[in-house]
Amino acid sequence: MALWDRFKESAATMQTQLVARKNDLKSGAFRDASMAMCALVAAADGTVDPSERQRVAQLISANEVLQNFDAMDLQRRFEDNLGKLTADYDFGKVSVLQEIAKAKKKPAEARAVIQIGIVIGGADGDFDKDEQAVVREACFALDLPPHEFDL
Repeated sequence: MALWDRFKESAATMQTQLVARKNDLKSGAFRDASMAMCALVAAADGTVDPSERQRVAQLISANEVLQNFDAMDLQRRFEDNLGKLTADYDFGKVSVLQEIAKAKKKPAEARAVIQIGIVIGGADGDFDKDEQAVVREACFALDLPPHEFDL
């Protein structure tokens, strides 16, 4: 099985797992960490193009788990994190990873944040090395082993 096929299958499985835990994923820490993760993946290559913003907007509107939260609030949080990353990527990345790390108190939320990163990274059909690298860094911020997610 090709690497991308494995990631695609993994992303589909992760989405199913997220929906199964929807009622456990309602905290502010999860909300903030998931939007920080989306911004980090969107900016992984150093630029944010309109298609990446569109993928996150689609996730916010269509993802059952994120429907636990107000869509406009999620979009604002995503844009705030993107702003930090585009103003100064290195300093912004430190701030965004700190936001992601807030979810580590609850292992189910921490895993869900990583799963959202993988779903966003693979949404365009190419979970590239830059996206994989930032999701791997998020694993470390959340004290999760990257190999658990095939990273």
